[in-house]
Amino acid sequence: MNLFSEMRARVIAGLEALVAAGTLPAGMDYAAVAVEPPRDPAHGDMATNAAMVLARPAGLKPRDIAGALAADLATDPRIATAEVAGPGFINLALAAAQWQGMVGTVLRTGTDFGRSDIGAGQRVNIEFVSANPTGPMHVGHVRGAVFGDVLARLMIFTGHEVTREYYINDGGAQVDVLARSAYERYREAHGLSPEIAEGLYPGDYLIPVGNALKEKYGDSLLNRPEADWLDLVREFAMQRMMAMIRDDLAALGVTMDRYFSEKSLYGTGRIEAAIKALDDAGLIYTGVLEPPKGKLPEDWEEREQTLFRSTAHGDDVDRPIRKSDGSWTYFAPDIAYHYDKISRGYDLLIDVFGADHGGYVKRMKAAVSALSGGRVPLEVRLMQLVKLWRGGVPYKMSKRAGTFVTLREVVDQVGPDVTRFVMLTRKNDAPLDFDFDKVLEQSRENPVFYVQYAHARICSVIRKAGEAGIPADDASLAAADLSRLAHEAELALARKLAEWPRQVDLAARTKEPHRIAFFLYELAGDLHGLWNKGHDDPALRFIQEGDIATSQAKIALARAVAVVISSGLGILGVKPVVEMR
Repeated sequence: MNLFSEMRARVIAGLEALVAAGTLPAGMDYAAVAVEPPRDPAHGDMATNAAMVLARPAGLKPRDIAGALAADLATDPRIATAEVAGPGFINLALAAAQWQGMVGTVLRTGTDFGRSDIGAGQRVNIEFVSANPTGPMHVGHVRGAVFGDVLARLMIFTGHEVTREYYINDGGAQVDVLARSAYERYREAHGLSPEIAEGLYPGDYLIPVGNALKEKYGDSLLNRPEADWLDLVREFAMQRMMAMIRDDLAALGVTMDRYFSEKSLYGTGRIEAAIKALDDAGLIYTGVLEPPKGKLPEDWEEREQTLFRSTAHGDDVDRPIRKSDGSWTYFAPDIAYHYDKISRGYDLLIDVFGADHGGYVKRMKAAVSALSGGRVPLEVRLMQLVKLWRGGVPYKMSKRAGTFVTLREVVDQVGPDVTRFVMLTRKNDAPLDFDFDKVLEQSRENPVFYVQYAHARICSVIRKAGEAGIPADDASLAAADLSRLAHEAELALARKLAEWPRQVDLAARTKEPHRIAFFLYELAGDLHGLWNKGHDDPALRFIQEGDIATSQAKIALARAVAVVISSGLGILGVKPVVEMR
């Protein structure tokens, strides 16, 4: 039940009544009509911009439309007042029964409250993480992993059919570097001094790989030319790295639906097929690119190349797809990979990239647009950097990884729930500070604790109700006399609950899962605020001694908050806490 959607439908019905009465012309477009919470709660419960957005096409003054519409809305028993404000907004105050009834709705619906079908029938592919299989994932991957997984959960909650996908970058030169690095650890396992030359991976995480190579192959690979062992060691090491990556993702609570190998595109005709599709559309040509703006690189030279006319689909410049030696550029397999995703019948593709891939967005969008004939949109979300802190100073790199802090280090120190929640306390395109000290504090400054504490407090109320002999199961609470929730602080909390379905829809439509974490923090704050008011005003306490009916109504409100917190944490992939320790 989305009360804001219901009120929007009522506003549109009022507009149709004005059309029938001849006040408004027929054929009005209501797409821009919105019903939202007002910026200032003192102005009412909801506000609509209907008169403002329809004034120009109707050829009328906004306040004239607003006055007529407000008069119609005021006849609805669900609406206590409908007042015209400013240049033509209409502020609505709903009857108390609407908010009281919302509590029962939440309890009857359970954690499905807020679930919708806005994505019904839409198949979505979300590609995220896609870390090179050359070592453990670092803290930057944590943010992208959490974002991608929570976005998938959110879109499933709103009716989309979602595939979580990981693109294994196993077709480039970096996996040869991995093989050479692992071979040195293999030599080390035999008592030889490893030669970790510049450009090789120095992390200790390859020591177990070297030991495993020794266990499987003995000394048969020693003192052999690289050509004899490179392919074998590369495949062995890459499989070990991918197993480690899967384990790390599992520790974070992330499971992929599909892993796609870049290597599977080579020698199979799949790259050629994708480029042919672009060529058939007249988008492949041989030409010379203009020199890059600014200072020219020393190795730049003017030469003919095979180019993709990406400017025809919104890119800034056309892009090379084949090198002068005839080999593919790194862009070509990416084109083929997205062509494969399009061929699987997805209606929407979402790529989650690190911020350093910002320059790659337009060319990839152009390729998807060209390959799908504009049918399949590609949306890209960029993850800004995560800065780690401890004791007021930057947290140092991992010796095991060699150059960075690993995902596993973060999860092992603070747990997956804290890690996941904190990674969504900033919008994805804003830098995020992760302070190990603060995320473990038990204070309002720690959003994870603050939300979990609200849930645990409510669970304690339910336990105490049971001890007092007050029926506090959801069915009993839903049937309580909710009209006893008459205090403004209680109605304000019920209003906040009513915003949940709207926030879920908004987060899914904008692909902004951080909105869920923000809402839960605000809801927890309202619960804590009501709890604290009970210290000064006994009438606001959830359990009223000797008054079972009133106690049940108040406990119902608290329990409804717990239901929404549990639902929201479920979207975030975080387990609700029933008791704080």
